[in-house]
Amino acid sequence: MTYIPGQPTGGRSDVTVVLVHGAFADASSWTGVIELLQQRGHAVVAPPNPLRGLTADSAYLASVLAQIDGPVLLVGHSYAGAVISNAATAAPNVRGLVFVAAFAPAEGEVLGALAGSSRDSLLGTAQIPRRYPTGPAGQTATEFAIDPAKIHEVFAADLHQEQAAVLAATQRPVAEAAFTDPAGPPAWKTLPSWAVVATGDKAAGADVVRSNAQRAGAEIVELDGSHLIMVSRPEPVADLIGRALAAVAAVAELPTPRQAPQQTAARTAGPTS
Repeated sequence: MTYIPGQPTGGRSDVTVVLVHGAFADASSWTGVIELLQQRGHAVVAPPNPLRGLTADSAYLASVLAQIDGPVLLVGHSYAGAVISNAATAAPNVRGLVFVAAFAPAEGEVLGALAGSSRDSLLGTAQIPRRYPTGPAGQTATEFAIDPAKIHEVFAADLHQEQAAVLAATQRPVAEAAFTDPAGPPAWKTLPSWAVVATGDKAAGADVVRSNAQRAGAEIVELDGSHLIMVSRPEPVADLIGRALAAVAAVAELPTPRQAPQQTAARTAGPTS
């Protein structure tokens, strides 16, 4: 399959797109994609991701999904790839998964080890540990923020320095449990999946994102860009989501999910840092 930016990706469907942000971010990271999907007539929800640990965040997302009427296409960026795959196993209305520069762990894997295995990731060099309270008796736990001086290089090399500075100022720390909680049974084993691999991803690591997507049997699109590919290049990301919507809408009335499609890969050129 040849990928063409801006190619029509099907009309409006009754499937709700749920966009889940990753670590160190909030739902505003999906703004460009949301605008495009809404212009095309799609229903979109971008809930907050608590960022308190994979188990807790997956349970929270599953509760959000349970309150959405009708079928859902679930989209996750970065850390949220693990969250959507965990949560979807408890959400029978989810019809497909889209991983955007995202992890797609197998059962029992931990994201800290996955990110640490990447030759492309610089995430470990950019994290700053902090403490936060977890109980009334002074208990605390560790969370991580990103060094503002490194956020442009690691996360957003294809965005302006001014944009990276705003991201550094508004970042939300993520609990250590996000990297240490073992993943549960992955929904990508039973649901069709799509994936965006950002070739310049130095946060999750393009190599790990690609291998995770291949293992999940996802339809893969490779885009030149940074980890924040949906910020720098929202149109091709929205186009892939549109194609996934068209595919799941065609079978949304089925009582059980379909098996994942055969992997294909395509690539488009984009802006460089």
